[in-house]
Amino acid sequence: MTQVALIDYGSGNLHSAERALREAVTLAGTSHEIVVTDSPEAILESTRIVLPGVGHFADCAAGLRARDGVVDALNEAVLKEGKPFFGICVGMQLMATAGLEDGYTPGLGWIKGTVDLIEPGEGFRIPHMGWNGLNFTRLTPHPVFADLGEDPHVYFTHSYAMKPDNPADVVATADYGVPIVAAVARRNMFGTQFHPEKSQKTGLKILANFLQWAP
Repeated sequence: MTQVALIDYGSGNLHSAERALREAVTLAGTSHEIVVTDSPEAILESTRIVLPGVGHFADCAAGLRARDGVVDALNEAVLKEGKPFFGICVGMQLMATAGLEDGYTPGLGWIKGTVDLIEPGEGFRIPHMGWNGLNFTRLTPHPVFADLGEDPHVYFTHSYAMKPDNPADVVATADYGVPIVAAVARRNMFGTQFHPEKSQKTGLKILANFLQWAP
């Protein structure tokens, strides 16, 4: 049995992410054990890592850094050991260099770029909330997006979005009058601005794909 570390740092979507991951294990037909943890040792023992997140970037960054040794363990496991990582919503945003929601707040710095207020098209309101389609930026979608069927829709609720410096780090956008970043990926790292745990069958398929992804 392989272990998936779901990082507990006080995020509001922790338990819904846990339930969805357990359903995804069944869908994928794997033997993964989902472990909710803030233990650096458990993170380093895990084969995959999921970082949830809702709310303000600065609050989430502070909550993560308040867990002793967790950021160091994440850097070791993800950057040095190359373990597959999935960031959800603010968990994805924390991968960036910095967030600008409450002034300048450093992120993990794994993907160069900032998290800033959405600038939607005319007639579109902030927050971006509800179901929206995914537009893949690659001819062949990222493996975590495999076999989602035609015109997959997922659930968003956010006012801020990541703006990577390198467009190649963006693997999906959503149309909100203008394209907004819906998912990013680099090497063994993957993140979605939307909530797979709230995206019904499509979201469960994405999580199941992540459990089987071999970057």
